[in-house]
Amino acid sequence: VVGPSSLETLMASIPPYWEAQRVMLYHAVGDPRTEAGAALLRERSPLYRADRIARPLLIGQGANDPRVLQSEADQMVAALHANAVPVTYVLYPDEGHGFVRPANRLSFNAVVEAFLARHLGGRFQPVSPGEFDGTTMEVREDSGGVATMPVA
Repeated sequence: VVGPSSLETLMASIPPYWEAQRVMLYHAVGDPRTEAGAALLRERSPLYRADRIARPLLIGQGANDPRVLQSEADQMVAALHANAVPVTYVLYPDEGHGFVRPANRLSFNAVVEAFLARHLGGRFQPVSPGEFDGTTMEVREDSGGVATMPVA
């Protein structure tokens, strides 16, 4: 959920109103202005380890996230495709860093439950007709059967 895939692009997208926190982030995560810091960011970025991902991945993203931009999710999905890894990607166009609208939270929880049941085994509660009225969820990729969740 709203996870950075590349620490390089995450650091490059720090908004101007975070300028006071930039040095703190550089210290905590890695300073892209130095050779060692840039190498550290690349080494620790999931995007550059996508070839090691062997199991299906679920990605949830808010399109209006000012901290972790949608492009972080998009580039991870592209890397997973390049490595033939199944991915389920749901986007909420009216959400930011996390899902605050109740219909969106509820729909994402159902997606997680169905995804985990499909890939790890177990049960999940079928969706009732109209249960997610008001959600803005867009299913961008669907290897987890999200679009075909059983309706009770």
